[in-house]
Amino acid sequence: MQEKLFDSEAKVMEIVWNKEPVSAKEISLIAAREIGWNKNTTYTVLKKLESKGILHREDPGFICTSLVSKAEMQKMEASSLLKRVFQGSRKALFSALLEDEELSAEEIEELRQLIEKR
Repeated sequence: MQEKLFDSEAKVMEIVWNKEPVSAKEISLIAAREIGWNKNTTYTVLKKLESKGILHREDPGFICTSLVSKAEMQKMEASSLLKRVFQGSRKALFSALLEDEELSAEEIEELRQLIEKR
């Protein structure tokens, strides 16, 4: 799976990942309340996600479930960003992420442990 999520698709998938299995109607109600979308907008995005193979809708009730986990999507998006913007350099990516960021001692230790596990 090499599909990129557009911002609108990511918003809908956040709802799905948090609530699944969830009906298309409930997704549209949540999107209306939290994002300000109308039902047609939400249903259009659901159809796009289904055509990309990221989401499955099943009758009756158009119950939606993800076909790609949030963790899988995060890895794909991070890999895409790494290749597109940082020419594959993890060092450049981490430098950009940490440059203006104040980290606590605990966060630094967690990052150190993640690196040491590799």
